Amino acid sequence: MPSTMTHCRLYPPALVCPLGDQLDTIATRLFNGQAGLRTSDAFTPGRPLPVGSVDTALPDDSGWPSKYRSRNNRLLAAALERLAPTLEDWRSANPDARIAVILGTSTSGIGETEDALSQRGRDGEWPEDFQYYRHEIGAPADFVAWYLNLDGPAYTLSTACTSSAKALASARRLIASGQCDAAIAGGADSLCRLTVNGFASLEAVSDAPCRPFAADRRGINLGEGAALFLVSGESGGIQLSGYGETSDAYHISAPRPDGSGAREAMLAALHMAGVQASQVDYLNLHGTATKLNDAMESLAVAEVFPQGVICSSTKSLTGHTLGACGALEAAFCWLAIDRGQLPPQLYEADPALPALTYSHGGQCDVKRALSNAFAFGGNNIALLMERSQ
Repeated sequence: MPSTMTHCRLYPPALVCPLGDQLDTIATRLFNGQAGLRTSDAFTPGRPLPVGSVDTALPDDSGWPSKYRSRNNRLLAAALERLAPTLEDWRSANPDARIAVILGTSTSGIGETEDALSQRGRDGEWPEDFQYYRHEIGAPADFVAWYLNLDGPAYTLSTACTSSAKALASARRLIASGQCDAAIAGGADSLCRLTVNGFASLEAVSDAPCRPFAADRRGINLGEGAALFLVSGESGGIQLSGYGETSDAYHISAPRPDGSGAREAMLAALHMAGVQASQVDYLNLHGTATKLNDAMESLAVAEVFPQGVICSSTKSLTGHTLGACGALEAAFCWLAIDRGQLPPQLYEADPALPALTYSHGGQCDVKRALSNAFAFGGNNIALLMERSQ
């Protein structure tokens, strides 16, 4: 059913990702189709793979409590530094506001646990400062609440590749319910051996830069990053005006081939926002570059948008940032609306897929944008963002 809340404002996002850490730089690279992938065998020794790694200098965590010391939290801290001016201004104007923290992740701090296990295997002892808590799913939201000295609701969602998109939808619900006035919402994921090798074992990883929707697509490239929004119940700016969530429960990892769950998620987001498909100016595709996902999504998009919608997959630029991708790609939609530009689709489409209207980039009056995120287990979400009147 449509939400009873009228407003859900998304303030400018704070991003640390393979395209950079400043909005202007990220926007330039995004709209120019400049990929941030690098080849490395750091996670797969002897098998170099393209990965979307972050080369931004991250905050020093040596002074933090040991349970918070992880690359995931350092990515979040770097994003929080960039969010600070917006958040400080907002809190000055709203000194008594109740602020929640809702994040998404899939890796949390498991990279540090990998290192600790290696040391234990080598030396027979755990590192002195080892804390299992670092890689618990709730750790990122707890860290942000500690970092900002917030005492409101703080929780982390982990639904694989939909996690941070669901965090934004959850923020909207939490504000609508009156349980808080605003939220820090988004997500973070960091590259680690477990994730990269896990996807490699599924034969889902490409040894070359990924090619979403191309005939020769061979799988994903993994990436990392953090994306955070200040979300409030105010009018104005760019609004999160609708979301749609569905669950296929079709297969543990493969999507439902007919795309019905993805289709229903998009339709639900449009319905909540009171928007017709023909009114959407840009669609950020989930577009993983796997055979099954791109085929399913093509079917779903063709059914929801029979007259066409300009669309592209940005994972060819960043890699698949997993638990962070929903918020990161929502941020790309935010930038498209704010800057009046479109991210290009880099590769020629597979003629065997339903024909979609792929973006060539360039200037465009983007008032409304939809972003898709799909995950293992048939977990689907679509977010509808629009510029307020």
